Amino acid sequence: MRLDKFLSQQLGVSRALVLRELRNKRVTVDDEIVKSGSLKLTPENVVKFDGNVLEQQNGPRYFMLNKPQGYVCSTDDPDHPTVLYFLEEPVAYKLHAAGRLDIDTTGLVLMTDDGQWSHRITSPKHHCEKTYLVTLEQPLSTETPQQFLDGVQLHNEKDLTLPAQLEQLEPTLVRLTIREGRYHQVKRMFAAVGNRVVALHRERIGAIALDDSLAPGDYRPLTDEEIASVAVPR
Repeated sequence: MRLDKFLSQQLGVSRALVLRELRNKRVTVDDEIVKSGSLKLTPENVVKFDGNVLEQQNGPRYFMLNKPQGYVCSTDDPDHPTVLYFLEEPVAYKLHAAGRLDIDTTGLVLMTDDGQWSHRITSPKHHCEKTYLVTLEQPLSTETPQQFLDGVQLHNEKDLTLPAQLEQLEPTLVRLTIREGRYHQVKRMFAAVGNRVVALHRERIGAIALDDSLAPGDYRPLTDEEIASVAVPR
C-alpha cells in the first residue's frame, strides 16, 4: 500500500492533509523522515506519526464482542452510540457486524472486515444457527415448543418460520435456536403465539459461543478454529 493511502486511513484525514504532514516532517518509516506519499510500504516497515507507531493491518480481522444494551450495531448512527465505541483497534470503522442485534438486545456480536465471511453468517440461504436466551413476560405455554418446531406465521409474512428448537429453563426463561434471520424474528415469533419478549441475549452464532469471561462491552479476537468454523468457499 502507498504511504499516503495508509496514512489517510490511519489518521482519518484527506490525502491533501497527509501531504501537508509529510512536508512538515511528522512521518517516519523505519526511523527515517519520509516526505513522499508514493512510497510503497511492506509489512516489515515501521511507520510512525509524531513518534507514535501506526500499525499496519495485514489480512482480515475477526472479533467477538459482548454487546451491552443501548448500543446499535451499525458503524454510524447520528442518534445512538455504536458498538465501534468498544473496539480499540486501528481503523475500527472498517469493521462491521456479521449479524446485527437490536439496541435493547445483548450478547454475541461478531465484528469483521471480511465481507465474504460475514455473508456466510447473514445470508438466508446458509441457515446459520443462532441461539438466544429469552426472558418472557408470561410463562411459556406447553404448546409453544411444538408450534416453533412446526413453524409459526409472522405478521405480514407469507411463509412460516423454519423449524426452531425451544428449551425451557424456567417458567419465563427459555433458550431458542433459529436458523434464519428475519426482522425482529424472535420477538415476532413469541408475539405470534401470544407472549412477549422482555429481554433477549444472544449466546451463539453457528459454532461460535460467547466467551463467558467477556463482560458487557469487552471483546477479543476469534481463534483460528472459530474463524474456520464459518466455512467460506475458495
